[in-house]
Amino acid sequence: MSQYNIAAIPGDGIGKEVIAAGIEVLDVLAERDGGFRFSFEHFDWGSDYYKKNGVMMPEDGLGKIKDKDAIFFGAVGAPDVPDHITLWGLRLAICQPFDQYANVRPTRVLPGITSPLRNVSGPELDWVIVRENSEGEYAGVGGRVHRGLPEEVATDVSIMTRAGVARVIRFAFKLAQSRPRKLLTVVTKSNAQRHAMVMWDEIAAEVAQEFPDVTWDKMLVDAMTMRMTMKPQTLDTIVATNLHADILSDLAAALAGSLGIAPTANINPERTFPSMFEPIHGSAFDITGKGIANPVGTFWTACQMLEHLGEPRAAARLMRAVERVTADPSLHTPDLGGKATTRQVTDAVIAAIQGDNE
Repeated sequence: MSQYNIAAIPGDGIGKEVIAAGIEVLDVLAERDGGFRFSFEHFDWGSDYYKKNGVMMPEDGLGKIKDKDAIFFGAVGAPDVPDHITLWGLRLAICQPFDQYANVRPTRVLPGITSPLRNVSGPELDWVIVRENSEGEYAGVGGRVHRGLPEEVATDVSIMTRAGVARVIRFAFKLAQSRPRKLLTVVTKSNAQRHAMVMWDEIAAEVAQEFPDVTWDKMLVDAMTMRMTMKPQTLDTIVATNLHADILSDLAAALAGSLGIAPTANINPERTFPSMFEPIHGSAFDITGKGIANPVGTFWTACQMLEHLGEPRAAARLMRAVERVTADPSLHTPDLGGKATTRQVTDAVIAAIQGDNE
């Protein structure tokens, strides 16, 4: 029997609620499968830890999790802690040192969920967005001088390297190659950003030659928002910079019905470091403690983690269970217009796993 050692970092807000639900479901899934089990080690890092210790995680935090098979992450952010402290102190403090350079965000309309787009019933919207996750606009290069004075200057420098761009675009081409449509859209802004984004375009054209069976096109990011809403059926796999894909993937989740159902995998493809899996909805303090957080995004994220760990049958079983539950409107949480609780959705997914015989 395989044992997977997972670092569980619930973080802030509803992250604690949905990660608890995810662990419960994963343990049931492992028992149902019988071929593997999980060992979760819990870490209380986040905003509460920051308020007590002045840091989001301890100095030796990375050393505590670097040998794990994966990281199961909830959310980061609190209303009384500046966002740049929480983000750079925890999530990016893990993603960047562990070189999780491919952020993978699948998006589709699940059964029973209604897209806000007219004439979209489901199959027209089935995408995977690949976000460059290590450099670009979030490289952390920049600073402020003459603080508080009229001549104060602040800079954030977008850093793109040939190596960083090539590897994420190659990853996206491989992913597109593995999907039925073999279609990739490269998002750019090279009409205005004439240096880094022109290089991005040039590298995309070079890498494309390695994948003659993949059809690809490129799209300016502003026009891409229109294409996503007006012609969703023309898209499949999408690759974009750190900032552009961050924005586009939230739009994608909304078009699929709710941010609460959207998953994310922060992948280190070479497996030199553990990859990290998180729902994208954030800490949502407005509903924290009310028991109504949608755990579907966490369950879908768990499917990505299972696939990464080499358990595709278990991932498929969990995804079938999720789809059976979302197909029932009585099990929709408030973000989907329903009244179901986190507990009810979790129990229904567990029941679906236990009753699955495919």
